[in-house]
Amino acid sequence: MDIDKITELFKWMMIINIGLLLFSTFAVITMKSLMLKMHSKMFGVSETQISTIVYAYLGMYKVLIIVFNIVPFIALLIIN
Repeated sequence: MDIDKITELFKWMMIINIGLLLFSTFAVITMKSLMLKMHSKMFGVSETQISTIVYAYLGMYKVLIIVFNIVPFIALLIIN
């Protein structure tokens, strides 16, 4: 596998993961009350805790995208 294929792989990984992050964020913003009610009934967690958990999930997912997709992609572009 040459460096161009690896760069292309990281580009598509980045695009897909950012798309999933945007979709998740949009879903949380538009269906917040439904999500809070559903998850509080399913898991027995209060709605304020669910908001905190979802916020932490989206933040951690964003950090993981940066560390494992965006930074390697930029590094590959630099060395190519």
